[in-house]
Amino acid sequence: MSEPISRRDALKKLALLAGAAVAVEGSRPARAADASLPHLKPSDPTAVALNYTDDAAKVDPKKFTTYVLGQKCDSCLQLQGPQGQPWRPCNLFPGMLVDVNGWCRFWVPKS
Repeated sequence: MSEPISRRDALKKLALLAGAAVAVEGSRPARAADASLPHLKPSDPTAVALNYTDDAAKVDPKKFTTYVLGQKCDSCLQLQGPQGQPWRPCNLFPGMLVDVNGWCRFWVPKS
């Protein structure tokens, strides 16, 4: 029987996995958003792990204390692809498109 994994260890492994995905994705040439890529669903296991929602207006700030009103994927450093597209690639979800009005707990402001 395997030992249960602690939340801290799970988050560390998730952060390492996300970092590796960013490194792999970052090594590829930049490309426009591929409309054939699937849209990320909030029920996707990675989306659930990162508390992704496709509508930032529905985020409960009491439940997600890092959320600040106005944060959404469109203003996040992780979002890629050309401005003006409603669904764009995100470094945290390789091979998927996220809603520009979405949010996850790894939101980082664009500088």
